[in-house]
Amino acid sequence: MKIMKYDFDKLIDRKNTNSVKYDFLEENGFLPDTIPLWVADMDFPAPAPVIERLKEAAAHGVFGYSEAKEQYFKSVHEWFSIKYGFDTKPEWMVITPGVVFAIVAAIRAFSKEGEGILIQRPVYYPFERLIKNNNRKLINNPLLYKNEKYSIDFEDFERKLCTENVKLFILCSPHNPVGRVWSKEELTQIGELCLKYKVVVVSDEIHCDFTYADYRHTSFAAICPEFAQNSIICTSPSKTFNLAGLQIANIFIPNTELRQQFKKEISKTGFGGLGTFGLVACEAAYGFGDEWLLQLKAYLQGNLDFVREYINKYLPNIRLIEPEGTYLLWIDFSGLNLSDKQINNIIKNKARLWLSDGSIFGEEGKGFQRINIACPRKYLNDALLRLQQSLDSN
Repeated sequence: MKIMKYDFDKLIDRKNTNSVKYDFLEENGFLPDTIPLWVADMDFPAPAPVIERLKEAAAHGVFGYSEAKEQYFKSVHEWFSIKYGFDTKPEWMVITPGVVFAIVAAIRAFSKEGEGILIQRPVYYPFERLIKNNNRKLINNPLLYKNEKYSIDFEDFERKLCTENVKLFILCSPHNPVGRVWSKEELTQIGELCLKYKVVVVSDEIHCDFTYADYRHTSFAAICPEFAQNSIICTSPSKTFNLAGLQIANIFIPNTELRQQFKKEISKTGFGGLGTFGLVACEAAYGFGDEWLLQLKAYLQGNLDFVREYINKYLPNIRLIEPEGTYLLWIDFSGLNLSDKQINNIIKNKARLWLSDGSIFGEEGKGFQRINIACPRKYLNDALLRLQQSLDSN
């Protein structure tokens, strides 16, 4: 069978498509010619088999209530079993509109107001918002940053599990924004401590399919049965195949009691019935998207190499935190000796770039910026040139 060659250098005009990334520049105070490299979606079309299946579904013309059938579960199971040794079962799966939706359901299902929820900042910023908006107590176990690498402060982790009435730990694995792919040893230490202090683990594994070089994602629940019985594993094809707008996530909860609590909480929201196109796209992506992903990851590796080389050659006062996973780069701007306000002014108004200000991931992110490299290389070249020229003239 002939293998299709995907062109990730092709420039796709996303304007006038209701794109959060491109169509809301001026509403957010950015100039019209700003290059957006912030939100975590890609500037690449989904795999051809996914698009074809969606076309077929659209041509059918009837969009009534939908549910997942056997082939859907088979496609999802084979993906996680073959790639990560995570032998899922259909009865474990709860399909939701997204991972954030699932995390807030878990917060409400497994904790009460005033009880502690632990996170590891700098981390995906909705975690903090969801905790505070639901009147839970945010407990932070800050990641340690040393020699341009992040690690877990396990002494602080255990102390807070022990003393802060923590009921839930939200694990970001791989970690957004710092790009760590946690090792099996690190995850095992996390799991043992959470079992010791009776803390349920919600593992956000949405970026699991993006790892670099010798790094490999380990699903928390696949380590041992005890961890599986104490966890909610959040996955979605949305990041992997650029399907975020189709609102589909697969949540694995092996523990029957936890799963029933979770589903009960979801029922309180009134959510019922799954999006037809999300189901179609997910099944097609996991069933036929492997070759596209293989080519995409090679292209992203090239983008990473390009950014690294550019920074080393032309931007000596900023530092790339070498990523182990995700298509999001965490960049240290502290070497410029400027305030966050000054850095953001240069990036937004002089370089005309829309990046993610590191401080939104917690105060531990001050002095950093997050950059999405899942785009044609031309965008990165243009963005880095603008940044270089703006810093040189500052």
